[in-house]
Amino acid sequence: MKVTRLPDVASSPHRPGAGTGEPGSGRSVAVGTFDGVHLGHREVIAGADSVLTFDPHPVSVVALQHTPKLLTTLTRKAELIAALGVSELIVIPFDADFAKRSAREFIDEVLVGALGAARVAIGENFRFGHQAQGDPRLLAADERFETVVHPLLEVDGEIVSSSHIRGLVLAGEIAEANRLLGESFELCGEVVPGDRRGRELGFPTANLVPDEALACPGHGVYACVAFSDSVGALPAAVSIGVRPTFKTGRGELIEAYILDFAGDLYGSQLQLRFLQRLRGERRFEDPAALVEQMHRDVQRTRELVAGAA
Repeated sequence: MKVTRLPDVASSPHRPGAGTGEPGSGRSVAVGTFDGVHLGHREVIAGADSVLTFDPHPVSVVALQHTPKLLTTLTRKAELIAALGVSELIVIPFDADFAKRSAREFIDEVLVGALGAARVAIGENFRFGHQAQGDPRLLAADERFETVVHPLLEVDGEIVSSSHIRGLVLAGEIAEANRLLGESFELCGEVVPGDRRGRELGFPTANLVPDEALACPGHGVYACVAFSDSVGALPAAVSIGVRPTFKTGRGELIEAYILDFAGDLYGSQLQLRFLQRLRGERRFEDPAALVEQMHRDVQRTRELVAGAA
């Protein structure tokens, strides 16, 4: 999939006839922030050959204090969108100047001028332009392209939204979050040195420091699949928290015990795909009790990963 920043789009139209508004010409564009690329987003994207999104998240520019913890980095978002068969991801660098553009300017300069859109697909709650004055009705009134408005998706009476899924992740309800995402929730980060406590207990871990900009599952132990260039794909029992059994003075940490792996991962990128929460974080009476529980966590992780294969 081709990834293009907005300033480079106008000089490379998607196909001959872009911008003419004739059937079959121009781009078929799905427009949205698409954080998480969840089931609702996928309905909007279906049938589009191009996706238009924004980076950073618009809320981080127009209302910094309300900036959400993101479900996906731009890189991960691109991977998920590419897997849907989209041929082009167009990224608008969202800044204060872009936020000042009116809704009409967004239509004229971006959708028609830069993209030559023949079809525009959005969710019914999509808003755009300065102070979010643009809405689906304004788009539908423009005869230069077809507008397709998708109703919000409901699953078991609950609207599927990035904010709802974000809440599930933060609460540790990974299985339900994954169901609404349509994919397993993932985190990726650099492996950093720890205090080697896990090695002393017989469970050496690869440690990641949570990215403050991203949603991180709540404290507890999770069954995951770990990916890296040296690991390949292996089961991993992952602990997230502050290790209450020991007084370490360290902050929150993600500790991944990768099953059937022995090696040094320091400085490498490790990707964790979360399958299910095993238990909450708790303090044990002594290290022996913790080790006994860790053996159970590892066995359960092995079973869950095998069942998901």
